[in-house]
Amino acid sequence: MISRLKGILVKKTPTFVILDIGGVGYGLQIPLTVFYRLPKEGEVVELAVYTYLQKDGITLFGFLSEEQKELFEMLISVRGIGPKVALTLLSGMEAEEVKEALLEGDRSRLEKVPGIGRRLAERMIFELKGKLASRPKDTFTYDEDFEDALVALVRLGYPKGEAKRALKQVLQHKGKLSLGDLLKEALRCLYGRP
Repeated sequence: MISRLKGILVKKTPTFVILDIGGVGYGLQIPLTVFYRLPKEGEVVELAVYTYLQKDGITLFGFLSEEQKELFEMLISVRGIGPKVALTLLSGMEAEEVKEALLEGDRSRLEKVPGIGRRLAERMIFELKGKLASRPKDTFTYDEDFEDALVALVRLGYPKGEAKRALKQVLQHKGKLSLGDLLKEALRCLYGRP
């Protein structure tokens, strides 16, 4: 099973990408929220991958984070939600917004996404609210520079969850940095650059 791919972005469309890895082109379906954050064609990108096995073949789904991939897996575990509906949901809402709607039981928010009616929204809330609530909370400690950098990235238009994840990744790999360096490295991370 393929769970992560890193390669040259050969082609990108709003719903599909092709990555060249050692001369082999891997096609992955993606949500719009991934498309908007991809680098230019010809640049290197790394995606978390969900491998979906069917009778007639294998379909790969690509995500910018493990968190987004895990949410996709949770969504398709709900009866009545297949990969297409899960992708539509993650295209219409950021992963953090989906989680928030599920935890708050906000059915009307979920129903705004094409393909999700009242019954399906209720089923999703019923089946996933408990799973999400029982997940361990974030134990990462934040300092003032982290909070300032997070605010700056959110003001630049990045979703709070993705901005927070990028900042945490930078701090885990690089240690304590000045606010300017922290922002610089986080932006590199958000653009998928090493």
